Amino acid sequence: MKLETLRHSTAHVLAHAVQNLYPNVKFGIGPDIEDGFYYDFEFKKPISNKDLNKIEKEMKTIIKKDLPFKKKTITKAEAKKLFKDQPYKLDLIKDLKTISVYTLGNFTDLCKGPHIKSTKQIPIDGIKLIKIAGAYWKGDEKNKMLTRIYGTAWENKKDLNAYFHKLEEAERRDHRIIGKKLNLFLFDEELGAGLPLWTPKGTTMLKIIEDYLYDKLLEAGYQWIKSPHIANLKLWETSGHWKFYRDSMYSPIEIENEKYILKPMNCPFHVKIYNSQLRSYKDLPIKYAELGTVYRYEKSGTLHGLSRVRGFTQDDAHILCTPEQLEDELYKTTKLGLKMLKDFGFKDYEIYLSTKPKTKCIGSDKVWKDATKALKNTLDKLKLDYKEDKGGGAFYGPKIDIKIKDFLGRDWQCTTIQVDFNLPERFEMKYIDKNGEKQTIIMVHRALLGSIERFFAVLIEHYAGAFPLWLSPVQIHVIPITDKQKKYAEETYNQLKKYRTELIDQNESLSKKIRNAESVKIPYIVVIGDKEIKSKKLNIRHKGKTQDLTINKFIEQLNTEIEKKR
Repeated sequence: MKLETLRHSTAHVLAHAVQNLYPNVKFGIGPDIEDGFYYDFEFKKPISNKDLNKIEKEMKTIIKKDLPFKKKTITKAEAKKLFKDQPYKLDLIKDLKTISVYTLGNFTDLCKGPHIKSTKQIPIDGIKLIKIAGAYWKGDEKNKMLTRIYGTAWENKKDLNAYFHKLEEAERRDHRIIGKKLNLFLFDEELGAGLPLWTPKGTTMLKIIEDYLYDKLLEAGYQWIKSPHIANLKLWETSGHWKFYRDSMYSPIEIENEKYILKPMNCPFHVKIYNSQLRSYKDLPIKYAELGTVYRYEKSGTLHGLSRVRGFTQDDAHILCTPEQLEDELYKTTKLGLKMLKDFGFKDYEIYLSTKPKTKCIGSDKVWKDATKALKNTLDKLKLDYKEDKGGGAFYGPKIDIKIKDFLGRDWQCTTIQVDFNLPERFEMKYIDKNGEKQTIIMVHRALLGSIERFFAVLIEHYAGAFPLWLSPVQIHVIPITDKQKKYAEETYNQLKKYRTELIDQNESLSKKIRNAESVKIPYIVVIGDKEIKSKKLNIRHKGKTQDLTINKFIEQLNTEIEKKR
């Protein structure tokens, strides 16, 4: 039995229980989702999380009855009659050609299935209702807000308990909580939702990540460029974004009778720099990189800390090459992306080859076929396992997506490498070939870490805020036990100032100073007492262990750890 089928069937049991307990309720939809299921309802009177135990008890009563799931195919007229008092079902029926329903006891739902045979296959000790939330019908804020009940279902109690343990650990690692505790970033209502502010410590970490990118990309032959935050609407009409990406773009700003748009992407700016002069095949490939801040309209209900924001910075780059150079550039780019993820501590990931969308795309079938083949050849050459994400490509081309797995095994979309034969045609991006003829360039869009904000959130949750030394915003605390050792502590601090070191000399007990340092995840705590002054060694605390080292030996250890990015 597939978990997806079990969960979808349990969602029907939830709806049946709600029908029994709350007459005249209106039903939305109830799909399975990752780790569980939900069902949307319109209640006459609001319910709260306190009501979940009562609903769950009714679900278990239904399960014990061993009710079968019975499928039936009906006509649209029959469906309209059956669901005449259910406005949300009638809304769904309008767009359906083939209509099937499932009956469970005295509850019948519009559904294409599949389902388990009977409720007895649902383990009573493997299900749990989790929470209530609000959800707009069809995800559109113009529609009515419904009540969404979330639940989870597993094959046994052991798996259910393991899931809740994972939830507890995820909560402990929540980047929003840790970010506040470590004073890395903040959000302010007056500023606006989805727009983070970076504190000095958070900005220090951003600078470390940006410097890493700057150095690695220079080594790989990239040239760094910079582009403005807005551009004339005409640019986005030419690029196709205004037609195909408009729902994610902000409304135009009118300046001197011209309309300007906050940029959702950096691509057209890079195109303009390329087109600013005539290019020869001898100049290629050209690789433009930019840490470009972009702005995308995200509905307030989808915003989540740094993971989903409205203004964010991408480690964006575009590779402009000839057809002959394409596969080699894709190979080098994918290899570099995997190396970067490893440096940041991510070794487990899933790779997807995302193909042509069914709607909202540009370019001929041949163009898409050639681009997809080039990406597939790259993955095969690197001997990487991958899955095909049918229809998951961008509107302008197919792509490779790399989803990293964090400490809890959760997937995060970061790296993306996209082939684009279309923008070069729209902007007439040319180069002169060996025969002196003009040819259209091939463009590769790629972001190896993706949104820096999202990547930052993933780093926080992966390490639970205890970052490796090279990433930590503060690397060392130097703590004198009493004022007697303050002078020696200052001398030690001065020798360690090239690292991100703080001298802690507040009038507090030693144990409190150490606890404070540990609570904000300082990698190394150096304690200075009379013994250390006499022995000319430092008492160093690191991850619960203590060692005595000379300052030269300590510096050697720090340098090795930073260089190897342990």
